[in-house]
Amino acid sequence: MSLFVALHTLAAVIWVGGMFFAYVVLRPAVAKTLEHGPRSVLWCHTLTVFFRWVWACVIVLLVTGYGMIGAYFGGMAGAGWHIHAMQGLGLLMMLLFLHIYFAPFRRLKKAVESNDTDEAVRRVGQIRMFVGLNLVLGLLVVVIGSAGRYV
Repeated sequence: MSLFVALHTLAAVIWVGGMFFAYVVLRPAVAKTLEHGPRSVLWCHTLTVFFRWVWACVIVLLVTGYGMIGAYFGGMAGAGWHIHAMQGLGLLMMLLFLHIYFAPFRRLKKAVESNDTDEAVRRVGQIRMFVGLNLVLGLLVVVIGSAGRYV
C-alpha cells in the first residue's frame, strides 16, 4: 500500500506541479521575452516533453488509484466521499488532457511545422485555457486528497 500511495502522490505532484510551473511561472516569462513565432515553437517543444510525463502520470494514477480502491477499501462502496470526488475530478482532468493532446496540441504541432504563426498562437491560447482549467481541478484534487478524510 505504501508503494501505491507514494507512486500515486508522485504522479499527481509531477502533473499538477508541471501545470503550475508552466502556467504561473513559464508563461509570463515567455510572454515578456519572446515574440509570437518563437513563443509558439518553445511551447510546442516544451509541451511535447511535458505531455510524455503526463501520459506516464495518467497511467500511474489509474493503476495505483484503482489498485488502492480494490486492495485497501474493498471496492468503491468502502471508499469515502473524498475518494469518489478525487476519482471523478481526476477522470475529468484526464479527459481534458486527452482533448488537449489530440485536438489543440496536435494542431499546434502542425502549425509550427508549417510555420503558420497565427494558427500556432491560437492553439497556444486554447491550450492555455484548458491547462488553466485543469490546473484548478488538479489543485482541488490535491486539497481533497490530502485533507478530505479529515473533513
